[in-house]
Amino acid sequence: MQRYFAIDKNLNITIQDKHHIINVMRMKKTDNIEIVYDEKVYLCEIDNITKKDVTYKIIKEINENNELSKKVTIAIPLVTEKKLDFIFQKCTELGIYDFIIYNCERSKVKITDKLDKKLERWNLIIKEAAEQSFRNMLPKVYAIKELEDLIKLDYDISLVASTKKVKKTMKNILQNSTNYDKIIIVVGPEGGLTENEEKFLLDNGYEGVTFGNTILRCETAPMFIMSAIKYELEGD
Repeated sequence: MQRYFAIDKNLNITIQDKHHIINVMRMKKTDNIEIVYDEKVYLCEIDNITKKDVTYKIIKEINENNELSKKVTIAIPLVTEKKLDFIFQKCTELGIYDFIIYNCERSKVKITDKLDKKLERWNLIIKEAAEQSFRNMLPKVYAIKELEDLIKLDYDISLVASTKKVKKTMKNILQNSTNYDKIIIVVGPEGGLTENEEKFLLDNGYEGVTFGNTILRCETAPMFIMSAIKYELEGD
């Protein structure tokens, strides 16, 4: 069963999604699809399909929620396009709520223009991953912020991935935290955050967390985070 996200309350889908139904999936009349709007899932049946268009009718609403019980945000620095694509795709599959892209001293990549095009591309990657993994909602990517902006955000748990010898692990944090809804984890670039950057976050409400004895790559750490959180939450 293919799942698509509607662009309005009438359950209309994009031209690109119609192309996918017609030319990629090669669906036929009476085939079923699932369409999601406002986190609700609807089973629909194709009632007409041509070379250029497809129409469908609602069969029923499906009582299904595939989202994690907590909202997880990962703040990641600007890295190469290939690495960001990988992070967006895999974290979406694992249930992330949203992403924040931020600048830091060791960021090797700078975006000076065409940010709208970048966001459009990133959101398409997320949409496809959300549909593939049967999500009920589309995670968002928030435009580039400075490190100083992160301390102004309102979260129940605020963590920073530390390369220092800190005692608390993701397991410790999650198993000893009960009254929370939103959690943010800041991941550093290759080489990690500078000492001053990490200290700044720690001095402003963040808590250092370790991912174990090994140092993870920037693109690996978000997958570890989401896997650990998903395991803990779905084990309840």
